[in-house]
Amino acid sequence: MRPQVTIYTDGACRGNPGPGGWGAILLFGDTRKELSGGAAATTNNRMELQAVISALAALKKPCQVALFTDSQYVMFGATKWLTGWQQRGWRKADKSPVENMDLWQALLPLLQIHSISWTWVRGHTGDPLNEAADALARQAIG
Repeated sequence: MRPQVTIYTDGACRGNPGPGGWGAILLFGDTRKELSGGAAATTNNRMELQAVISALAALKKPCQVALFTDSQYVMFGATKWLTGWQQRGWRKADKSPVENMDLWQALLPLLQIHSISWTWVRGHTGDPLNEAADALARQAIG
């Protein structure tokens, strides 16, 4: 049986593009781990993706993950759009290139390792762990 982990992620940007940060909170039993990082010139979507990539990459073995994000871009990309993008040679339905392809390609093997249930949470509405992930992301902005 796979260990069960709960993850909350968020990304933030001062300007879009501009300096950005990401934050993730991982919960395993009574253990809480906080991760964060940033980039000098980035976008909000890149930071949202980086939060998920970094959180999943921090897991030491395949896990059952309950992942909470306020980014519909990341959630729908991972659950609905990714397969089609790959089939079309990393092109969207309108034939334009997929944005942030490097990060989507980094996320892909992590999605195959872990069993993930995705939940979208509305940002900035008082969910304590979403707010904590947002605070980590904002603190990480350079």
